[in-house]
Amino acid sequence: MSGGLGFAAEVASLWVVYSRVAEHGATMNGPLLETLRLCKSYPGVQALSAVDFELRSGEVHALVGENGAGKSTLARVICGLTVPDSGELLLRGQRYSPVSRQDAASQGVRMVMQELNLIGTLTVAENIFMGRIPRRLGFIDYRRMDGEARRILGGLGLDVIRVDRPVSELGVGQQQMVELASVLSQPCDVLILDEPTAALTSREIEILFDQIRLRRHGGVGIIYISHRMEEIKRIADRITVLRDGGRIATRGAGEVSIDEVIRLMVGRELGEAGRLGANMGGVALRVENLCCGRYVRGVSFKIRWGEILGFAGLMGSGRTETMRLIFGADAAEGGEIYLGDSVTPARIRTPRDAVRQGIALLTEDRKQQGLLLPRTLRENITLTHMGRVSRWGGWISGQRERRESDRVMDRLCVRRQSIEQPVVSLSGGNQQKIVVAKWLWRDCPILIFDEPTRGIDIGAKFEIYRLLSAMASAGKAIIVVSSDLMELMAICDRIAVMSRGRLVSTFKRGQWTEDRIMAAALSGYMNHGGEH
Repeated sequence: MSGGLGFAAEVASLWVVYSRVAEHGATMNGPLLETLRLCKSYPGVQALSAVDFELRSGEVHALVGENGAGKSTLARVICGLTVPDSGELLLRGQRYSPVSRQDAASQGVRMVMQELNLIGTLTVAENIFMGRIPRRLGFIDYRRMDGEARRILGGLGLDVIRVDRPVSELGVGQQQMVELASVLSQPCDVLILDEPTAALTSREIEILFDQIRLRRHGGVGIIYISHRMEEIKRIADRITVLRDGGRIATRGAGEVSIDEVIRLMVGRELGEAGRLGANMGGVALRVENLCCGRYVRGVSFKIRWGEILGFAGLMGSGRTETMRLIFGADAAEGGEIYLGDSVTPARIRTPRDAVRQGIALLTEDRKQQGLLLPRTLRENITLTHMGRVSRWGGWISGQRERRESDRVMDRLCVRRQSIEQPVVSLSGGNQQKIVVAKWLWRDCPILIFDEPTRGIDIGAKFEIYRLLSAMASAGKAIIVVSSDLMELMAICDRIAVMSRGRLVSTFKRGQWTEDRIMAAALSGYMNHGGEH
């Protein structure tokens, strides 16, 4: 009997494969997916304006533009999360009108969103199999689910992630890989990736690119949304540029330069973004033998006034954990932190202690730790220093609060309808700008930026690079943690490299290369089988 059921299941599986091949063959001469004159507006904003877009089978089609250009809105319409005001969608030449994400998935359209869609209290395995948890005799089959999850993660080179661990205990980068694993483990014809590498290091990006190539060769059409121009040139077949909700141009990736794509995106020249020089002063911050379990092991370094010090390393190398210890967000098990030329260790037990002593941390997880999403833009910015907008007796001056908030947001070109709108209503990139804005408002002399340009468009990145350089030139000490090596090499005076919880190398400008940094980042794992 079991043999008969196995044969029937195999026949059914082959029929599904045959049907997919037949459908694929039927669309070989036409687009796999099309949008025709697609429009979507919100109060005061035209998110999409008569957008025509097409995706072919076996193609990686990059979608680029500044924050608020309409990229995520177009993706949300395609995957059933947003209903367009007008226009038409075609899938395999047939009318396509998904009413939900599940409806789109049932028709072969899946999406990895910029904002993670994970449940922190559930395990890695439960998140991977959300909505399709295997059962046996009516009960959850945990052994099968965990085994399949380990197999899926192993296929992505992520054996280091424990499948029985709650997702909330993972860093943002590892959470991103869990989200990718969940979507990549399911069949689809159209795959939308919205900023998939924003929190990933070079190694994880290569893993993702291998998976993209595998699916492209299998006929899957992939829409790739990213602000990282070098990645787009590597992986994309065609590039479509959106600006202010409209399609500006579609070009073959090999026919257009990065500079031309940027000009189409922003409508202006950006100039240079590199660090031109530094005039450093004395020591601003000194860290000695900082320790916290297996994540931070005897880390020591110093940074001078007027310096930008970068921190590189693989996912889980201890970069973020080190910064959290310095900021007092986590308790250190050992080590000391010294401010300026003091010989007495600073007493930093909480983030409040750190801020009072002039240290600010821009967290990598803006959604959970960096913003009060339901509150207004004004409130999020001025919360870091209410005294500057308060009158005698502690009463807040609403006029000054609005004026100063607008000034800081104008400096970062935050796209907004009103200073009173909730932060949650902004695009992901503009939310990130608000995190930067609130610490600009606080004006701390020592600033730690953990993934400061995550999810930010190329134009805004250049503005933040210039801002960091200007702040360093004004004498501030700035630490930048980034998964983007090109970013670190462009803006930093020195780059410290962490591997398996230890600071293993520090390179001065002119000494580093991408190969040397990556070799240092991998060094701590060479004799440990990658275990962390």
